[in-house]
Amino acid sequence: METKQLKWIYLAILSLIWGSSFILIKRGLVGLNAIQVGSFRIIFAALFLLLIGFKSLSKISKRQWKYVAITSVFGTFMPAYLFAIAETEVDSSIVAILNSLTPLNTLILGIIAFGIQFQRRQVIGVFIGLIGCLLLVFSGASAHPGQNYYYVVLVVIATLSYAINVNLIKKYLSDLNSLSITTGNFTVLLLPALFILSTTDISQKIHLETAQTSIFFVMILGVLGTGIANVVFFKLIQMSSPVFATSVTYLIPIVAFFWGLLDNEMLTPIQFFGAFVILIGVYLSAKKG
Repeated sequence: METKQLKWIYLAILSLIWGSSFILIKRGLVGLNAIQVGSFRIIFAALFLLLIGFKSLSKISKRQWKYVAITSVFGTFMPAYLFAIAETEVDSSIVAILNSLTPLNTLILGIIAFGIQFQRRQVIGVFIGLIGCLLLVFSGASAHPGQNYYYVVLVVIATLSYAINVNLIKKYLSDLNSLSITTGNFTVLLLPALFILSTTDISQKIHLETAQTSIFFVMILGVLGTGIANVVFFKLIQMSSPVFATSVTYLIPIVAFFWGLLDNEMLTPIQFFGAFVILIGVYLSAKKG
């Protein structure tokens, strides 16, 4: 199959997997706290990837391990905890929509720090996306006074972290296969995640049925939504561009929205409009030619 066709297939697969990740986080938070959800997500993904990709670690050179470690922090460690903490206060569908800021931040950081070329249309797209973000956040805060919408800042930080990650992979790890990058990332993070988990009250919860059910959902999140998805994502970055790869966030909110409906989450008309404005901004920022 041609690369042009294959990259669209990868994009569709990622949108379905990652669009479902936000509801899995929400389910994980029923019996666990945010730090436990983030830690278990990393641990399950790490164990799965070491099982299938341990041999691929030998392909990582000494020079590349530095960048593998850096991308593990920005691409996995920080977002795993930030998204979980954010969903303790903000609906999963809103978090998924705000995740659409990733391509905008990828473009901004690419211009500032990595010297990528840009067009005026893309800059306009960035500003339109930011306007949509403000509409979504302020209307959400008014419609849901019981939720602390300051937590959306954590989502924005996570999208900036993703943006740093994809630009670093494209610049420094393009010659390394996606399984090696992903397995290397989680090998670096396994011990820190185990240590962080051990500092929580997990030993007091582990026997509870609600905690066990939540751990099951996080296991699905870790293996499918983190382990397998990251292998596909890094492959997509290598065969396309950072901005195209992060454009998966066009589709993630659609999948997440339908999961949210099943879980009784509703958007106000202004929030719908804000989400639409964000996606227009993302489209313009990613469009070339």
